[in-house]
Amino acid sequence: MGSIRKRSDSGLLFFDFRFQAKRCREQTLLADTIANRKKLEKVLKKIEQDIEKGSFNYAAYFPTSKNLKYFVAASSAGSNQATHAVGFNSASVGQGTPTFNDFTDTWVSENEIGWRRSHHRTQMDIINGHLKSVFGNKEVSQITKAEILAFRSSLSKVPGRKNATLSNKRINAIMAPLRQILNEAADRYEFNTPYRNIKPLKVPKSDVEPFTLDEVNRILVTIRPDFQNYYTVRFFTGMRTGEIDGLKWQYIDFDMRLILVRETIVAGHTDYTKTDGSQREIQMPQLVYDALKAQQKITGQHSDYVFCTKEGKPLDHGNITKRVWYPLLRHLDLKKRRPYQSRHTTATLWLASGESPEWIARQMGHSSSEMLFRVYSRFVPNLTRNDGSAFERLLQSNPFSGGAA
Repeated sequence: MGSIRKRSDSGLLFFDFRFQAKRCREQTLLADTIANRKKLEKVLKKIEQDIEKGSFNYAAYFPTSKNLKYFVAASSAGSNQATHAVGFNSASVGQGTPTFNDFTDTWVSENEIGWRRSHHRTQMDIINGHLKSVFGNKEVSQITKAEILAFRSSLSKVPGRKNATLSNKRINAIMAPLRQILNEAADRYEFNTPYRNIKPLKVPKSDVEPFTLDEVNRILVTIRPDFQNYYTVRFFTGMRTGEIDGLKWQYIDFDMRLILVRETIVAGHTDYTKTDGSQREIQMPQLVYDALKAQQKITGQHSDYVFCTKEGKPLDHGNITKRVWYPLLRHLDLKKRRPYQSRHTTATLWLASGESPEWIARQMGHSSSEMLFRVYSRFVPNLTRNDGSAFERLLQSNPFSGGAA
């Protein structure tokens, strides 16, 4: 004998009955009210009558059920009769789930505790700037795959930077929280996610554009003296922008010649590093050691930060890029490249010197050497060393003509 029961977590009603010796529980989207119970009891009575007569067609009552894979459908002759006789199927009971706006707010409140500050800002920009305006007032269970695909298509027409349209990479980033929200809602309220079988757009592979050692030398010789130490450390440690901008003196170990990467700075706020693997110790070649010693005389007494403003505050990397970095590249007639290419430059110089890929991966903050071979494959020679000495010899054989500030 089947029954109509209520879920303890959501308060929604569901069917609980047996078919072909299997216990079946089918979720509805109806709240626990007297009227809804009467409605579902009538449907349950019809189900049990059909089971007893041997004419029960599971798909006719529950066309989106996960249980369909367990049962052989009844003959098609009985399916329409069963559906029309009760005027019900699981997909038609579409009331009772929260709106996209409400569920998204819940989803954010449950997950934001584990987000970095920068990730939280990115997620909220996407949710408030793109998703809620399109799906906000729709119940999560009523959003269709066609609507999702239409939304994604519309993003390809949205202007991006410099009047270009949004890239596939950016569109995928916007779609990611939508997929997570709908998949979680489907799991929580037991309906089939409309995001099923929607694959990310293909993103063209981007190539790295590292500087040569000669170009690095030209940059460091020509750069403003107050930024010479900064870019020396960038080019010869592979630190990310947030890592070097957030570097504090407490994480400089001159005795062991190590830079301890423990924090990063994002939008002016100190935060945890990009990943757990980003927590690492970077060995200082002599150039970096000398640059940091010189920098210690400049900022070591009035700021916690190694590289900072005159007021002792962290650098604004956007401002530095526009006012120092790009003008310098134009002055030297070098191809315009983002400052992040300094990190790629470090990796390729390490590879060119013959350092072990495992050692390089640790210095870069990667969990394995796989990414090195994927990103820098054309820069990989025979690799045998694993202690940093080969890189030191490379620098010594190409003496830096600038010197620390």
